[in-house]
Amino acid sequence: MANILLINGPNLNLLGKREPSIYGDKDLELIEQELVDKASKLDCNLECFQSNSESEIVDLIQKKSQSTDVIIINPGGYTHTSIAIRDAFLAVEVPFIEVHISNIFAREEFRKKSYFSDIAVGIISGLGFEGYNLALDAAINLCNKK
Repeated sequence: MANILLINGPNLNLLGKREPSIYGDKDLELIEQELVDKASKLDCNLECFQSNSESEIVDLIQKKSQSTDVIIINPGGYTHTSIAIRDAFLAVEVPFIEVHISNIFAREEFRKKSYFSDIAVGIISGLGFEGYNLALDAAINLCNKK
């Protein structure tokens, strides 16, 4: 059974309330439940985690590196600032997919730089909540190739 980890970074716990014109009206709990249900039907284990703390995300990546096949991450604001999370990914060598609900390349200039895109196996940006479904499909495909 494939083990996939979904990490959501800062402020994603406010989905459904935070700028719905940009991020939509679904809350994170509903998104996660839909993804867990989908993964289960496909005989995969999906663990979900959200934190506003960079250190908690780094700790989790390190801790789960031996038991996780693929990580899906929406780093939120850490996309543009976190060398620490980038270094954690480089250290553990677990393949990961970067997801963004909004198109970060069509927003403010500072949002166009990602510290993760060049080391991710794939990037999904601007497709709303569907990006999570696509990332899960891609993660499962990666697991099946192992």
